[in-house]
Amino acid sequence: MIAVFAPGQGAQSPGMLAPWLELPGVAEQLAAFSEASGLDLARLGTTADADEIKDTAVTQPLIVALGVIVADQLGLDATDERVVAGHSVGELTAAAVAGALTPAVAVAFAARRGAEMAAACALTPTGMSALLGGDPDEVVAGIEAAGLTPANRNGAGQIVAAGALDALEKLAAEPPAGARVRPLAVAGAFHTHFMSPAAAALADYAKGVQVADPRPILLSNADGSAVSSGTELLARLVTQVTQPVRWDLCLKTCADLGISAALELAPAGTLTGIAKRELPGVELLAVKSPDDLAAARALIASRPHHDQGEHTVDFRVVVTPAKGVFTRADGLVEGADVARGTRLGTVRTNRDEHLIVAPQAGILTEWLRDDGDIVPAGLPVARIHNGSED
Repeated sequence: MIAVFAPGQGAQSPGMLAPWLELPGVAEQLAAFSEASGLDLARLGTTADADEIKDTAVTQPLIVALGVIVADQLGLDATDERVVAGHSVGELTAAAVAGALTPAVAVAFAARRGAEMAAACALTPTGMSALLGGDPDEVVAGIEAAGLTPANRNGAGQIVAAGALDALEKLAAEPPAGARVRPLAVAGAFHTHFMSPAAAALADYAKGVQVADPRPILLSNADGSAVSSGTELLARLVTQVTQPVRWDLCLKTCADLGISAALELAPAGTLTGIAKRELPGVELLAVKSPDDLAAARALIASRPHHDQGEHTVDFRVVVTPAKGVFTRADGLVEGADVARGTRLGTVRTNRDEHLIVAPQAGILTEWLRDDGDIVPAGLPVARIHNGSED
């Protein structure tokens, strides 16, 4: 199985769209995305300088526009069996690749998201700093002790702290043992409570957004779990701006699912860099320019998917939405027919109970966990053989 990763803010660079505009049909796509976002994305992605495109309101739609353009060039089909995950705003790219949002809607959502987050940043002086190295638990404890939020847990020894500027300065002066602190050039404390005004505005905006259920396995930044409902996905895209990005859990789910290859959509490099350490043995490819398309297509073709006859992937793995105690649904046994949305079981935490449902119709061929097992988020608990759509 192959995974497709979509990068987030910080991956942008001046002129990053220029080489892609030389490909047939891309200029027309970009014109449509410019209309949807209310921004001149062609100019911003070709001639605008680094200062202009680091504006959150500009960066986010630019990154999503490029990501969905590259996905289209690769012929990524939402009906193929693969894992899709995006980092922060890259979740909008991933949602488009998974067929949950149209590309134009994903770009428009990114434009609104960027504008609202930029407005929230202007209310209070805040920032973010990357902590490199150190024991992860000790680093998180040090961040929280400083009154900050571990806003991104990216894996590969990288955790990002976010919050008030004076608290970030104190953390830099007294970092956790073994950790180096590197301030980030961002507008504010993304993925913290400081983004609450943006979340409120996006909640209203999302009421008018058309969404479908994702077809491939689409992983969520919130907990690394697979999201099978379009309604749930939309809610998570709204609350994501105030919640930490758990990219480490997304990568853990990829490992649990046994992916053998991963490609990162442009502007690529950051996520494949992290995956080199977190996913040993997995073949990685960063699609940085049109020159990488041939290799990416070859990588996709080398992995089984629904259009490859006898090599069709004919099952779906169901993963846990949260860490807790797993309980199977009463009376549901291996060999049973299940409809899309059938209750398969629950995961109970100290505070909540999370429902696990079938992402598709089919046959419950195998339980992978027993009643009472303590499971982390993103752990496979059941396997469903493809059946006819209900």
